[in-house]
Amino acid sequence: MDLKYWVGFNQVPGIGPIKFKQLLDHFGDAGQAWEAEARELKEAGLDAKAIENLLAFRQKVSLEEEIDKLSKAGIKVVTWSDKNYPEKLRSIHDPPPLLYRKGELLSQDGWAVAVVGTRSPRPYGRQIVEEIASDLARSGVTVVSGLARGIDSLAHRAALEAGGRTIAVLGSGIDVLYPEEHKPLAEAIIKQGVILSEYPLGTPPVAENFPRRNRLISGLALGTVIVEAGADSGALITADYALEQGRELFAVPGNVTSPKSRGTNKLIQEGGAKLIFSAADILEELNMTMIQEQRQAAAVLPQNETEALVLGTLSTEPMHVDEIGRQTRLPISQVTGTLALLELKGLVRQVGGMHYILAREARLPYTVD
Repeated sequence: MDLKYWVGFNQVPGIGPIKFKQLLDHFGDAGQAWEAEARELKEAGLDAKAIENLLAFRQKVSLEEEIDKLSKAGIKVVTWSDKNYPEKLRSIHDPPPLLYRKGELLSQDGWAVAVVGTRSPRPYGRQIVEEIASDLARSGVTVVSGLARGIDSLAHRAALEAGGRTIAVLGSGIDVLYPEEHKPLAEAIIKQGVILSEYPLGTPPVAENFPRRNRLISGLALGTVIVEAGADSGALITADYALEQGRELFAVPGNVTSPKSRGTNKLIQEGGAKLIFSAADILEELNMTMIQEQRQAAAVLPQNETEALVLGTLSTEPMHVDEIGRQTRLPISQVTGTLALLELKGLVRQVGGMHYILAREARLPYTVD
């Protein structure tokens, strides 16, 4: 893979994740797609405007210079083809082909929870978000938010002060920090987490970028927590994305007379969000109360054919261990041992009476013929 072509396509107006994937599927790699003639681009499925934009853009840009800019600014890029591309983002409707980053993406960031809310919280909201974010961080959960004023920045700071990791997702180019007063916070996040953006260098923080940015905040996380959000809060856009992506949604209840809590209270009332009071509620709901053990198991226990067989029998409907044994034709002792390991990995969940279900984030390690 030649990174410069990925960076180039990411700057062409009218070519987003879906069209870029069409090009990759048609041409096989980004380099051939970049050099293709108009006729070939049309055959690949690009519309006339996108073709016009691409032909014009590649005449005026030097891809080598673009890569040099990134290098000089200390900005790294992670793409779909990289092993450290966030796994949870791969499963959303339109994951960005590449992410610009400052800081490091770690495997432990797979255990993440997004925390978002109003830009002007009341003392109640400040207290709650600081408690939840710090407790999540101390439990080994990476806190994801958007570096905005208010709840976002409070969540980042609380995670950092608790010694945990945090991810900030920007609605601008990674070199155009917004708001500017959060520069010290951003620098602290880079040392203890990572800042991400799908937008090219120099992209200003215009209003239309932020709703789209919010899909990444929820997409990076197992669940999203809304702490204080008015009826028209941008945090509710993140909530909608979380539900659309099949992720868990949580909301902290607030004073029914406060405009700051109308959005969160409505989410609870309508059943879209689970009411939570603390980080413990989130950890229990997401099966993350044994997160350290899950990490150790995932790190040291190899995925093998036996695990694949057991996982392949399970669904969201409870299944007794005896039935799993019959379907896999494995000894019960081997089935129960494998289930115990898979539970530590967070891939399955016991729901009582030796019945098991497939956990939300479980995926088969590989296909068994």
